[in-house]
Amino acid sequence: MREQYRTKELTAADLAPDPIQQFAAWFKETAANPAIHEPNAMIVSTATPDGRPSSRTVLLKHYDEAGFVFFTNYGSRKGTELAANPYVSLLFPWHPLARQVIVTGRAARTPRAETAAYFRTRPHGSQLGAWASEQSSVISSREELLARYDELATRYPDSEQVPVPPAWGGFRVIPETVEFWQGHENRLHDRLRYVRGDGGEGWSVERLAP
Repeated sequence: MREQYRTKELTAADLAPDPIQQFAAWFKETAANPAIHEPNAMIVSTATPDGRPSSRTVLLKHYDEAGFVFFTNYGSRKGTELAANPYVSLLFPWHPLARQVIVTGRAARTPRAETAAYFRTRPHGSQLGAWASEQSSVISSREELLARYDELATRYPDSEQVPVPPAWGGFRVIPETVEFWQGHENRLHDRLRYVRGDGGEGWSVERLAP
C-alpha cells in the first residue's frame, strides 16, 4: 500500500514566528476538514527510566504559549512513567491533509485549580468514569467496571456535583522541539522543526531530510 502525496511546498518563510502560532494555524485548517474526525487526537509516547516506551491516543484539551495539555489518571501507565521520566513526545497524525505535528518536551502536572476547572466542564458520565476506572490496572471483567460506575451513579445523581478524583489531573507538555511535517511526491517530504533556544528563550527553525 502506497500513496503519492501532492501538496504545496512548505518553506521556513511560510512559518509563523513561533511554533504555537504555527500549530494554531494548522489546527484551524484541520478542524475545518470533515475528513478528520478528531483533530485534537494525539499519540502520547512515554518511557520508563530504562527506556521502555509506550504509546496511546489521548485528546488534547488545551494549548497556549505555555504548552499542550491533556488529562489522565496519575496512576495510569503514562502517569507513572511521566512521574519517573518526564520526557514525552506528542504526535498529531493528520493523514487526510498529509500532515503531522511532532512535539517533544517535558511534562509537568497542571495546578489543581486548573484541573478542577476542566473537570467541571466534562459531562456527568465522564466525571463518574474518572472515578470508576483505576486506569491501567488489571480488572476481572467489564461487569466489575460497570458495577463501580453504577455505584457511583447512585451516589452522585445528575443533580449532585461530582468531586475531582485526587489521582486524576492534567499534564502540560512544555515543548522543546515542534516539527511540522508535510508529505510530498517521491517521499521528498517537508520537515521543518522549531528548536527552543538556550535558556528557553526564542526559537530557531531547521529543515530535516525526509
